[in-house]
Amino acid sequence: MQLPFPLVEDPEPIAVERGRKLFDGSNSDFLKGVVAMDGLPAGDRLEVCFAGRSNVGKSSLINALTGRKGLARASNTPGRTQEINFFTLTDSHYLVDLPGYGYANAPIPVVEKWQRLLKRYLSGRANLRRAFVLIDCRHGVKAVDEEIMSLLDSSAVTFQVVMTKADKVKEKDRAKVLKQVREKLAKHPAAYPELVLTSSEKGDGIATLRAIIAGLD
Repeated sequence: MQLPFPLVEDPEPIAVERGRKLFDGSNSDFLKGVVAMDGLPAGDRLEVCFAGRSNVGKSSLINALTGRKGLARASNTPGRTQEINFFTLTDSHYLVDLPGYGYANAPIPVVEKWQRLLKRYLSGRANLRRAFVLIDCRHGVKAVDEEIMSLLDSSAVTFQVVMTKADKVKEKDRAKVLKQVREKLAKHPAAYPELVLTSSEKGDGIATLRAIIAGLD
């Protein structure tokens, strides 16, 4: 019997090549950071966004996908960056880096402002094709992750879980975490039924995630 939320199968070579071409390093660039809805760029191209707890490895994943080490900058202080950062990918895609959540040091008004902006963004972007929710392989799904998943459910935005830092966990421990993740995802109707296992440091899963994004329409 197949597990619910299996790991995505390796893509066909033609899909890998399509993803490689889309994510060629010369194709991507930082566009702008947005702090209010009126600053959003026109929704004239396909858009995917990345969400995750602070220190889950979001910036590292975006840099690995685009092949540009300094494209997305990680903050040394979790929760400091409170902008929705837009990156162009040729003239056909936006990659969107949502602010890290689950931080303890940000003032409550800052958190509330970010939550309002996030809700409005998720419910108001018709060109948003998929959200990728990043989950650390060492920790599994936390309560703050479930909050963002519930928000995506209510916004009717399909989301797919990307497991990060897979190289940091032994296989037996990874199996326990994957079991927990699958149990949590079963409660969320907007969850896409396949998981992606990645390591930005080792490059694992990067070609697969590129192929997934290149295959969206």
